[in-house]
Amino acid sequence: MTEEQLYDVLRQGLWASVLISSPLLAVALVAGVVVGLFQALTSIQEATLTFVPKAGLMIAVFWVSMSFMTATLVSFFTDRVVPLIAGGS
Repeated sequence: MTEEQLYDVLRQGLWASVLISSPLLAVALVAGVVVGLFQALTSIQEATLTFVPKAGLMIAVFWVSMSFMTATLVSFFTDRVVPLIAGGS
């Protein structure tokens, strides 16, 4: 394996991880902003109020986007990693 191939596989692996994690991170960001705004408007400073909705939404989004995440990871391994292990380019 050449240095260029290594960097290319690393770059594509990092991009696959960004694609896989983006739905969960986006939902966590939106939920955090909405709950923070609600807490600031109502002066309710309960710790579980920030955790429970965010965790619930992230579980729901994970369940909905699990097929996308699996397809992305399988595609990365099938297209890039397995040919390198098998000795191809």
